[in-house]
Amino acid sequence: MYKLIDEIISNSEPLQITSKKGSVIVISEEDWRAIQETMHLLSVPGMREALTEGANTPVEECKTLEKIGWDIE
Repeated sequence: MYKLIDEIISNSEPLQITSKKGSVIVISEEDWRAIQETMHLLSVPGMREALTEGANTPVEECKTLEKIGWDIE
């Protein structure tokens, strides 16, 4: 079992376990948190559109952290 857990964590590959009553999917905690964050962001009105617009913005048109005054240190 621990070997399977290590593989799931290392490879970010989900594991499907099936029984007569149904199936479950096992994923790493990191992947689960990423899914939760994605679901949260997409639940915010306008966020999907803002993310799509940002992803489609040419790098030359993007602002640097210095230009917007963010100090990340």
